Amino acid sequence: MVRNLRRQIGPVFWISVALSAAFVVWGASSPASLGNTFDTVLDYVISSFGWVYLLAVTGFLLFVGFLAFSRYGKIRLGRDSDRPEFSTISWISMLFAAGVGLSFLFWGVGEPASHLGTTPYGMVEPNTPAAAETSMQYTFFHWGLHPWAVYAVVAMAIAYFGFRKGGGNLISATLRPLFGDRVDGGFGKTVDILAIVAVLFGVATALGLGALQLNGGLTYVFGEGAVPNGFTTQLIIISVLTVAYLISAATGVDKGILILSLINMVIALCLMLFVLFAGPTVFLVETFTKSIGTYLGNIVPMSFQTPVFEAEGAWAEGWTLFYWAWWVSWAPFVGTFIARISKGRTIKEFVLGVIFAPTILSFVWFTIFGGTAIYLDLFEGGNIAETAATDLPTALFDTLSSLPLGAVVSIVAIILVSIFFVTSADSATFVLGSMSTNGSENPAPAVKLTWGLIIALFASVLLYAGGLNALQTATITAAVPFSIVMICICISLMKSLREEFEYAGEPGSREPEESEARETAEAPSGGAASQPTAAAPRRGK
Repeated sequence: MVRNLRRQIGPVFWISVALSAAFVVWGASSPASLGNTFDTVLDYVISSFGWVYLLAVTGFLLFVGFLAFSRYGKIRLGRDSDRPEFSTISWISMLFAAGVGLSFLFWGVGEPASHLGTTPYGMVEPNTPAAAETSMQYTFFHWGLHPWAVYAVVAMAIAYFGFRKGGGNLISATLRPLFGDRVDGGFGKTVDILAIVAVLFGVATALGLGALQLNGGLTYVFGEGAVPNGFTTQLIIISVLTVAYLISAATGVDKGILILSLINMVIALCLMLFVLFAGPTVFLVETFTKSIGTYLGNIVPMSFQTPVFEAEGAWAEGWTLFYWAWWVSWAPFVGTFIARISKGRTIKEFVLGVIFAPTILSFVWFTIFGGTAIYLDLFEGGNIAETAATDLPTALFDTLSSLPLGAVVSIVAIILVSIFFVTSADSATFVLGSMSTNGSENPAPAVKLTWGLIIALFASVLLYAGGLNALQTATITAAVPFSIVMICICISLMKSLREEFEYAGEPGSREPEESEARETAEAPSGGAASQPTAAAPRRGK
């Protein structure tokens, strides 16, 4: 075991851990300094790079859409004989294990209610039917096709180069067609370290939101006297759930994460159906239909909207730019995890599954929970929008308490948040372990334990430094370098796909390793192609 551990860890692991430890020490010893530094950097990022996020994320959506419906859609993420390891239902369920489900619960009521009270860019009068329509339109925008396209870019590249080309599961391996052997040296290690840093901030943000949500729910259900709403309680929550996800991480992807993901989906589906039928059902169905239309009708102008001509720049910073940066920072984490469970699927099948299935589920979820909150405010004198403005995590429980069996349903929601917290962190320990150990498919338990503890410390430090505002600020600033890496990944993947298709003809006519063998035989002695290729990936079950 010790020998295996020594083989896995190297400079990427040690440098990443050292940087993480330095950040934790800084945040714990001087939270004010950390917060001020992030605020300064944020101002610069928003003024200089906000447009980059908007163009890049929209570009990613167009890119994966093109690949799916072009001739490249037939190419399989693996050998031509490989088939998917997991069933479609299990596969889609596991997509939500990577942290999105946890965010659904936090923002499901919080975002639509917030936009109802403070409308996007001040476009319409707050707390009106027009504000409700705009609220759902922008909520769909933030949780629809764009974020899943970000994940799809990284996941597709990792799966393609790892399973089809035998290049490993590292982010740096996806850049080989563009940068050649430099990905094996300091350049490649720097890319992998940047990816790890982005993952840490993205995951820490998700888990920090989960801790805020659990704290708000427990306080709402049991009272401020029993469960105070503050950092100490949040730290206890993180500590308890850290033990739980470290235990789950020890069981592996095909046991702990898979089982908990399926449990999550069942509980989430039951909760969603309960709210649908116990709440304003007809209103929700009509809201879903109308919101789909307004979203699709305005997706182009929303994709390029910046606050350059508006005074409400703070709204874009707190919402669209935060989300776009958050998706980018999550991309190496979610992408690596999705790649791990997507071996054997064609590019077209992969894109359709990763983008459209979660998008539709996102729309349904936000319509049911956000639409219920909006209905309560518009037609039953509720104050969910006001609650969201002052105490975002409590907005969910204010909404649930208005339904029959509100107290019971709130407890179910707390349980669901807890399980999503565990599966999100469990997935993150695996991904960070793999990324820091040269793409290992089975990181050593000590490596996963190390990253599990670091994730918990990161989330705790960010909450200590400023709560929700610190989580958002850290995410936006940390995602800038990796957004540039993602643009390079698109270019590299396109280059490799074009070369494979033009050289080998129709996908399926030759196994990838046969093409590589031919390239090796024809390459000049000493060239890059003359180097032995990595072992072919194992066939799927």
